[in-house]
Amino acid sequence: MANESSATRRRTRVSVAGWYLLLTGLSLIILFPVWMTIVRALSEPFIYIEEGQPLYPVSIDWGVFSTAWSDGDLGRSMALTLLVTAIITVFQLVTSVLAAYSFAFVRFPFKNTLFVVLLASLLLPVEVTLIANVRTIRELGWLDSAQGLSAPFLASAFGIFLIRQGFLGVPSELRDAARIDGFGHFAFLRRVAIPVNRPIIASFTLITALAAWNQYLWPRTATTQERWETIQVTLRSISVQRPERFNVGVAAAIIASLPILALLVVFQRQIIRGLTAGAVKG
Repeated sequence: MANESSATRRRTRVSVAGWYLLLTGLSLIILFPVWMTIVRALSEPFIYIEEGQPLYPVSIDWGVFSTAWSDGDLGRSMALTLLVTAIITVFQLVTSVLAAYSFAFVRFPFKNTLFVVLLASLLLPVEVTLIANVRTIRELGWLDSAQGLSAPFLASAFGIFLIRQGFLGVPSELRDAARIDGFGHFAFLRRVAIPVNRPIIASFTLITALAAWNQYLWPRTATTQERWETIQVTLRSISVQRPERFNVGVAAAIIASLPILALLVVFQRQIIRGLTAGAVKG
């Protein structure tokens, strides 16, 4: 009996060690591009190429990050991007929650038809509406402005669909209890529907913020002045200036990714909970 128990423990240790080795290998594969990005940022471009592009920095320039910050005017572009991201995130959150609640719990004419049209809009890429949106903000005089950068993204069909699916999962017992307690629509939304679906709403909020921060095509189209360029457009401008300053562009990209990295680290639990919500039903 003791021999069987010892053999079982040995197999368990071997299995755990194998999983750790596998996960360590996968982590190294995933982190390798990050390491190479840091290497390219710290290395002098031409010397790095002459050395055969090794896996370690060559002719290290620690001042490249301060150079990227000052020469690229990253403070201005990151502040503008943060403002636009905040506007888009708040508006998408509010409009998605309210619209999702309406599609989930409110009865009104042509509800199913409108929801199908909403889902159909998910199939349209941004390029399809680009010209119409540019013409609209030109007529409104919103070129080179925060409202022009954010207006086309104040509502999200994906957000409405995602949060609606979460609202539909609210137990009927909670709805009946809220009805007995005399809750109206806004009271039920605030006290029951939103708290129950907090992980889904949190993950959608984070996804929206990431998408808004990383936009390139629309900010590139909706701006004509350099001072209204968002961070992604600024990074593009830095990277194509001069080949001998390629490492400056890479360093600027690393700086621009730090807020997103911090956001992912802080809210990683909410992301996991939101993406796995509803995966297991009791």
